[in-house]
Amino acid sequence: MNRHPMNDYQPPANLLRDRIILITGASGAVGSACAKACAAHGATVVLVDRKQAVLERVYDEIVNAGHPQPMLCPMDFERMRPADFETIAGGLETELGRLDGLLHAAGILGTLTPIEHYDMELWFKVMQVNFNAPLLLTRACLPLLKKSADASIVFSADRAGRRGRAYWGAYGVSHAACENLAEILADELEANTAIRVNTLDTGPVHGRLRTLAYPGEDPNSVPRAETLTAGFLYLLGPDSRGITGQSLDR
Repeated sequence: MNRHPMNDYQPPANLLRDRIILITGASGAVGSACAKACAAHGATVVLVDRKQAVLERVYDEIVNAGHPQPMLCPMDFERMRPADFETIAGGLETELGRLDGLLHAAGILGTLTPIEHYDMELWFKVMQVNFNAPLLLTRACLPLLKKSADASIVFSADRAGRRGRAYWGAYGVSHAACENLAEILADELEANTAIRVNTLDTGPVHGRLRTLAYPGEDPNSVPRAETLTAGFLYLLGPDSRGITGQSLDR
């Protein structure tokens, strides 16, 4: 885990001009904040989530702000099979031609339960949404990312995936798996592609998932996602060229 000068990063206004960036979990706290920030810095954003009504609100906010028109791409990770991700990637290739960035910000909590008592059906659901889906989406999108001269894959990380803690169950294991996946991808892609892969843990973020995990917490004591986007912008933009295989902390 590494802190980085990106924590003081001031992104230029045109940082992501002409870039195409796919963001999962775009109706959630981190995903929606990053989508709006990327669009404000010039990116064409592909908005991915299962909640189309919320996606449409994010879409409208971006368009009404005068930023590049995003693309809506509803996906229900819980129900999608490997072939479905390939079909989606094929559609993106037809519509957009390439991807310059992929930000994995989707995730569900499951329950905070001892392993001995964890509902295994729920375990499989959490692993599907938090790990299998990012794996399958990344794999399907690699040909699109290889068409970019400067591509970046970023996983929104969590400290529960960097050190095992009691009761975090499938959520912690799924994030640990994503950390390892990111390292494998970075190692595989570094030599012969222009794709870099990193993970970023912003620390606590106010949102639905945080409220589920810490229901008694004062929400005003937790940073809003809108204040935590600079690190993601840094990793998705050209200023982070050469940085890959890193597990970064805000």
